[in-house]
Amino acid sequence: MDRRCRELLGVDVPVVAAPLGGGPTTGALVTAVGAAGAFAFLAAGYKTPEAVAEEIAVARAGGRPFGVNVFVPTPVPVTEPEFRRYADRIAAEGTPYGLDLAAADRIEDDDHWAAKLDLLVRDPVPVVSFTFGLPPATVVRDLRRAGSRVLVTVTDPAEAAAAADLGVDGLVAQSGHAGGHLGTFTPAAPPPLRPLPEVIGPVAERTGLPVLGAGGVGGPADLRAALTAGATAVLVGTLLLRAAESGTSQTHRDALADPRRDRTVVTRAFTGRPARALHNAFIDRHDAAAPLGYPALHHLTRPLRTAAARAGDADRLHLWAGTGWRAARDAPAAEIIAGLTREL
Repeated sequence: MDRRCRELLGVDVPVVAAPLGGGPTTGALVTAVGAAGAFAFLAAGYKTPEAVAEEIAVARAGGRPFGVNVFVPTPVPVTEPEFRRYADRIAAEGTPYGLDLAAADRIEDDDHWAAKLDLLVRDPVPVVSFTFGLPPATVVRDLRRAGSRVLVTVTDPAEAAAAADLGVDGLVAQSGHAGGHLGTFTPAAPPPLRPLPEVIGPVAERTGLPVLGAGGVGGPADLRAALTAGATAVLVGTLLLRAAESGTSQTHRDALADPRRDRTVVTRAFTGRPARALHNAFIDRHDAAAPLGYPALHHLTRPLRTAAARAGDADRLHLWAGTGWRAARDAPAAEIIAGLTREL
């Protein structure tokens, strides 16, 4: 095992439970992953600071190292006319659930950025990671002074070099094969799709920092390939979506196991930012017309997605999934991690 895994994350098993925003990451999942000797991130995105504080308390009670992932507020503005056009376009999708999407306000918020940072400085956690862009240098400095190690998600060597210049402790090199939002700094022009080892190698070589690999991991062979390419540890997200301890909705769980779901695609139809999901009818109907516009489109479609999940309507739900989704199975998290690492 890479000694840097223990130095950076405090664990020996080179597997990291990725932060799965919107519900799948739970305190129970973080605790189970930690008990299995691996590392887990809480997902601070879309939560209030108070909710994040409660989850930190649960994770800390488990007695294992853990981290918190925070979205950097890097808005992708959408004009009012573009927003209204898209809201009108998808309005019929909300009708079965009594939703008036055409009347939705255009919301451009920062996801409680300042309050979450204040919390993490006052009540430090072992690791803080950032996604969607670069935090200010002062933020990195304050978190490190508080005792946290700081990571930034990057998708290419140029982003990696910019993050390294901030004095971070490590990087998360994300391949476009990852499920959910792409961490690219340039959502209007995401990087080309490359296998994870081809992302890890150049990032590690450019910076010399410890690198965690993320994206498309479906089994032991993918884990070994990422570690061989230079990863200190490897993030898994989609593999844990069906874990017994995850908070993934039953609708999403069922879709991951549905043999009729035959591919993943990158879409901005749900949130206005590119993200990888299982192909469904909502994407078919609206992806080509969807503007870039994050977080405005996220807030627009969130009530629809919540209603669809409750109703078992997988064709109006954001079915985030990486390219290794076929390997996701219904099992305890510890069993999933043991199967992933059995050949190390």
